[in-house]
Amino acid sequence: MPRKSKKKKKEGPMPVTGAGLIRFFQDETRGIKVGPVAVVLLSLFLIILVGIAWLRSYGLIPFP
Repeated sequence: MPRKSKKKKKEGPMPVTGAGLIRFFQDETRGIKVGPVAVVLLSLFLIILVGIAWLRSYGLIPFP
């Protein structure tokens, strides 16, 4: 009895690990490209800006 040959898919199934997610999302070409360093720096800037606004609202930093 001959064996049935299985057709190979062009791409294998994605692994459930984080590396598979990175490989999957690297193929995306639309949208704004922002690196992780830029995200961290913008987040820190926003946190500092909110902190300064909070301190000014309580009068701890005087308005110029």
